[in-house]
Amino acid sequence: MPHVLLVDDEVPLCESLTYTLQKEGYTVTTANDGHNAIKQFHKQVPDVILLDIMLPEVSGMEVCWRIRAFSDVPIVMLTAKDQDIDKIWGLEAGADDYVTKPFNTRELLARIKAVLRRRSGDQPS
Repeated sequence: MPHVLLVDDEVPLCESLTYTLQKEGYTVTTANDGHNAIKQFHKQVPDVILLDIMLPEVSGMEVCWRIRAFSDVPIVMLTAKDQDIDKIWGLEAGADDYVTKPFNTRELLARIKAVLRRRSGDQPS
């Protein structure tokens, strides 16, 4: 079962998305701030991270930079920041994908599968 680290300070979103991900066969760990996200990452390295940008304590961008300093785990930004410059900064900070809120759940699941597939090298021919 792939392990997802879901980092968002919106508790209802975390609960809803956790339920959906678990239903799809993922193991989910949540963190509601940047500091706890880094702590959870070191506790059990996930297969993919869903990361909000606007977090208390340590921003999602900072979390992304810190994790990128030593890991290539796939990171999907999941955020309300929808300006082009925000997307560019997120991708340049090391994110593998960028999804804006509100989002289509099926599309998010497809993007998670895509980054996991790329990481495992299981590319269709």
